[in-house]
Amino acid sequence: MASKYRSSSYSVTIEDSVGKVLAHDITEIRPAQFKGPAFKKGYIVKKEDLPHLRRLGKEHLYVLNLGPGEVHEDDAALKLSEAIAGPGVTRALPPSEGKISLKAAFRGLLKVDVGTLTELNMVPDICCASLHNNTIVEEGEIISATRAIPLIIDQEILDKAVSIARSRGGIFSVVPLSSPPAGIVITGNEVFNGLIEDKFAPILRKKLETFGCPVLDISFAPDDRELISAAVKRQMAMGAGLLMVAGGMSVDPDDVSRLAIADSGAKEVVYGTPVLPGAMFLVGRIGNVPVVGIPACVLYFKATVLDLVLPRILAGDKITRKDLAELAHGGLCMVCKECRYPVCPFGK
Repeated sequence: MASKYRSSSYSVTIEDSVGKVLAHDITEIRPAQFKGPAFKKGYIVKKEDLPHLRRLGKEHLYVLNLGPGEVHEDDAALKLSEAIAGPGVTRALPPSEGKISLKAAFRGLLKVDVGTLTELNMVPDICCASLHNNTIVEEGEIISATRAIPLIIDQEILDKAVSIARSRGGIFSVVPLSSPPAGIVITGNEVFNGLIEDKFAPILRKKLETFGCPVLDISFAPDDRELISAAVKRQMAMGAGLLMVAGGMSVDPDDVSRLAIADSGAKEVVYGTPVLPGAMFLVGRIGNVPVVGIPACVLYFKATVLDLVLPRILAGDKITRKDLAELAHGGLCMVCKECRYPVCPFGK
């Protein structure tokens, strides 16, 4: 059912609008200077406003007197925003130009029920847009905005949209990120024997600092399955809440890190991803502790599969093969001359 204007809503010329109450915000845009309501809903039009209204291209205005079964855009936005907001989400009130924005209540990982969001937007006259699922958001950052598209929407249509969102317990939520102490094991004969300088540690330390994760310990091990496994177990015994094993993740005969991770008791292991860079990435769990196997691409690219997966691990997600398979769409880095990640299509 499409919404419609009934006799309760009618337009008048701006000359006849003097003394009447505006039924909606009137937006003004001055490039590079201002965008917002020049006249807000509920404003009583004055004669001296007419030149301004003409400059805004207005010759007619809506006068509103709602009838049965009709809902104003502001009231619709209030009901929609309440229905779609889940845990960790706040609303920017009151509505502005018929729209309400949703904001992150704290720094965390944005979760979007994409299927329900699509279903909601299949309802006529409903608009709800958001950031991508699994985006890191800061406290107060706008994550979504919703509105009814027409000035007046039918109650039946609005109720249908609200019911869809409420039946799922909301569409948007923000999950706080944990900051577990991280144990790092760096593998490779060439590093262990001092033939080359290690480059993994400073990169991984910086990535962990972004999330407030302290580095518990950094161990070095040669390409020896038993020694790598022993190093992993030592990190576990020290209380690591996150394990990173760097290097030795390729298919070369000397690369045994993924076998050593399995020897350490890792379960639910998934090796290999449809993400470039990051095809030889590994993720699993030793008990309740997440473990990641990090390929050498992390040394050469600012953004890899690690950057896509690590925030989800810290948000408590248990990464499955399906999760990694879904990263294929958008999982090809464009290798830009200047990396702008995360403001780019990678991982989106």
